[in-house]
Amino acid sequence: MLDIILHLDAHLLALVHDYGVWIYAILFAIIFSETGLVVAPFLPGDSLLFVTGALCGMGSLELHILLPLLVLAAFGGDNTNYWIGRLLGLRLLNSSGQRFIRHEHLERTRHFYARHGGKTIIFARFLPIVRTFAPFVAGIGTMRYRLFVVFSALGSLAWIGSLTLAGYFFGNIPVIKNNLTLMIIAIIFVSFLPAIFEFVRQRRGAN
Repeated sequence: MLDIILHLDAHLLALVHDYGVWIYAILFAIIFSETGLVVAPFLPGDSLLFVTGALCGMGSLELHILLPLLVLAAFGGDNTNYWIGRLLGLRLLNSSGQRFIRHEHLERTRHFYARHGGKTIIFARFLPIVRTFAPFVAGIGTMRYRLFVVFSALGSLAWIGSLTLAGYFFGNIPVIKNNLTLMIIAIIFVSFLPAIFEFVRQRRGAN
């Protein structure tokens, strides 16, 4: 998995060569799974979008096909995850009492998403792991679906558009192209910075 993440360009080029147009289905499945299945937060997201954008700049992929397809994958994954959380969460609450989901935690989630739901759905798009669980928790907290759909669409457009176009316009600049592994590491590091800062802040607050 580490080799795949650090050498995404080589692996994606191999997939393009081996599968042709089916590469679009593969990319759709990866983005959909990372955002739509709570068991798949380990899949590459930010770095994958940047590299696929760079491959579009090289002519290996078609940007006008890739962009709307991946936006649809992210939006579809978000909504699938929301309904998994909403249906499964309520079922667990009704069948298991407080063994898995405590009533007060559910109420806190509802209040949190009532106040910050929209911003959370958008910002979570740019945070690894968090983006996988945010729609699931929104579903458990029964965030209003109409509100969720609006911010999910905005977040999907912002996330897919910004990183894919960044790769398209900057991924083939010689200094970046020749050091793409370092660029991938930098993207992963920057994407985890908010989580690191929050962890440090909480540790300091606890002390």
